[in-house]
Amino acid sequence: MQTSEMSELHYLVPPDPITTLPSQFSYSQNNTPTFDQFSRFSNPLLYDLQINPQVQNFNPQPTSFSSYSTSDEADEKQLCLINERKHRRMVSNRESARRSRMRKQKQLDELWSQVVWLRNENQHLIEKLNKSSEQHDQALQENAQLKDETSQLRQMLSDMQLNI
Repeated sequence: MQTSEMSELHYLVPPDPITTLPSQFSYSQNNTPTFDQFSRFSNPLLYDLQINPQVQNFNPQPTSFSSYSTSDEADEKQLCLINERKHRRMVSNRESARRSRMRKQKQLDELWSQVVWLRNENQHLIEKLNKSSEQHDQALQENAQLKDETSQLRQMLSDMQLNI
């Protein structure tokens, strides 16, 4: 039987189990039946037991606030706990995302400042290279002039030695 098919459950209940016991069945001092009484009671065909059962209906769905209220309260508490956990997780996730965005922004700012610094450094190095290049060109020109002078002076020296 499927749970969706079950609508009612019928069971038998005696009207009052103590008063419907046969007179042969008596309780001892501690209200516990003796073995002899159980043996007689265990075979109802031998002894005339007349228990008038009443048919009772059992509906598994609660009709109003009954014994299910504690279960409903427990379910409500569990749902409340679940919702609270979801809310805490959502807040935590938002805070984590905010921190992550702040870290990314800080990293981006640091990278931009590094870009600016590197561009400035690059500009200084280019200026230094240009100065060095100019000085190199000047040194080459001076060197060429000195070579010309040296060559002229040697020529003059050689001419003087021939004239002597």
